[in-house]
Amino acid sequence: MHSVTSRTTLLLAGMTAAVLAVTSGSAFASRGDGRTQGGDRAAETSGNRSGKYLTSVVRFTGSTVGSSGGGSRQVTPVGDWSPPACWYEPRTAQEFSKYVEDSYTETINTPGQHSYAKASVGQFRNRYKDGTYKNYNLDKADEGSWWVAVRDEDRWMDPEAQVCDRDPFWVETGDTPEVPNAVTPQVLAELAYNRIKLPSTEVSLAPEAATKVNLPTWAWLDKATFKEVSVTASLAAGGVNIQATTTAKPVSLKLQPGTEDAETYPASGECVINADGSIGEPYAKGKADQTPPCGLKYLRSSGNGTFKLQATITWDIAWTGTGGTGGDLPNGTFGNEQAVTVQEIQSVNR
Repeated sequence: MHSVTSRTTLLLAGMTAAVLAVTSGSAFASRGDGRTQGGDRAAETSGNRSGKYLTSVVRFTGSTVGSSGGGSRQVTPVGDWSPPACWYEPRTAQEFSKYVEDSYTETINTPGQHSYAKASVGQFRNRYKDGTYKNYNLDKADEGSWWVAVRDEDRWMDPEAQVCDRDPFWVETGDTPEVPNAVTPQVLAELAYNRIKLPSTEVSLAPEAATKVNLPTWAWLDKATFKEVSVTASLAAGGVNIQATTTAKPVSLKLQPGTEDAETYPASGECVINADGSIGEPYAKGKADQTPPCGLKYLRSSGNGTFKLQATITWDIAWTGTGGTGGDLPNGTFGNEQAVTVQEIQSVNR
């Protein structure tokens, strides 16, 4: 299992786009040597030193990649629901102060920096240092923390990523901000949902190489490669220490033959999970005259080509979190395509 830092960025909404001209330096961030999901490339934890963005400190551990060979797939929610594209996280007064002061110093000292960028970052700094707040509330560091907006890098242009547009705001220790998407165990569970990686498991078929017209084809998934996976999201920052584990459990397999000239077993094409965690039943000698519990029958040849069998697995998803919290999240699916060759049965006339 690998521990990875969320590939997200933090938005200090009060700074204008002009500050984006600043490109050098190093931002505050969690800088562990975590690995990306399923790879050896170091996680991108340093953030964008633009004067406006930082990296989230939410971390993910667990089955973030499928265990079988052939790669992995990200679960797709059923319906219109999707995990948050932005949220709010806490930072200590010291961390927030250092970030703003570093941003201000870099902007002011960058040769050729536009005057309006300097004015913008100066106004932002003044608000928290000498304006609405006094010296970043450093004298109240034990009493609360700053909460800041974060956007998921992978959904940067998503309109939903723009709704967390509040400037950094102060929250007393023990209080939960009354704003949508303030990080909670449930928000962490929803973020973990988006990081679950599922094995790209091909359905086993019999006959394996090529099937025949009007011959029942058995289909199954072995329980060893078709099992539940989970991801834990945790956050320890600004006096907040919470986590949530999201678990995806396979429940059914949907077969779509790739042509209307076919039948499925059962007729719905929906093969439910067996008591032992498998789906369907492997073909064995002596079952040629039996109807497969999960499978299909092609009614015409694929000619010189193949039919694209679509096998879609449905996963039941639930979560548990800090303080005894938990519940269900929308089911997820992912599908694989398999090429199936269907041949005519050759007859010999004597």
